[in-house]
Amino acid sequence: GRPLPALKSLDTQGRVLYTGTFSKVLIPGLRLAYLVVPNEQVAHFARMADALQNHCPQLLQRTTATFIEEGHFARHLKRMRSLYAHRRTLLSDALTARLGERMQLELRAGGMHVLAGLAGGLEDSAIAARASRAGLALQALSEWYQDAPARQGLLMGFTNVKDADSAADIAERIAGLLD
Repeated sequence: GRPLPALKSLDTQGRVLYTGTFSKVLIPGLRLAYLVVPNEQVAHFARMADALQNHCPQLLQRTTATFIEEGHFARHLKRMRSLYAHRRTLLSDALTARLGERMQLELRAGGMHVLAGLAGGLEDSAIAARASRAGLALQALSEWYQDAPARQGLLMGFTNVKDADSAADIAERIAGLLD
C-alpha cells in the first residue's frame, strides 16, 4: 500500500524530529542516516554533529545526495515497493494454504514483515526458539508485550522470499515447527 505520512508532516509547532537510515532501503553497509529538525534548530544540531565528530565520509554523503537529486532513489523505492508486495503475497498465500487453520495472517499496510496470530494454545516463544535452531528468523509477538496477557503470534520477514517454491518451503518448515 501507499506509505503512511510521516508524523513530521503533521508537525505545526516544530516539536518533531524525523530520523531515518538508508541501511534498509539502499545498502546496509552504507551506514548513513539522516535527521530532519525544525528550521530554528538546524544550527544547534549542526554544531552538535560537529562536536560529536562521528562523520560519515563526505564522498558517501555527496553520492547519496546526488542519487536522490537525480531521481534514482524515488525509482528505487517504487521498484522495491512493488517487489516486496509480490514477495509478501507469495508468503501469505503459502502460509494460508498450508497453515490457514492454525494461524491467522494480519496483513498491514507497510513494513517488511507479516504478522500471524496463533490458534489453539500454541506458544509463540517456544516456536520462535525452535525456528531459530532450524535457521528461520521468526519473532515471538508476546516478547513485545510489557504486561500480561501477551498475545501469541509470530512476526515473519518476507523480503528474502524469492518465488512461490521458496514461500511454500518456508510455510512447510513453519508447519513442522508447530507440531
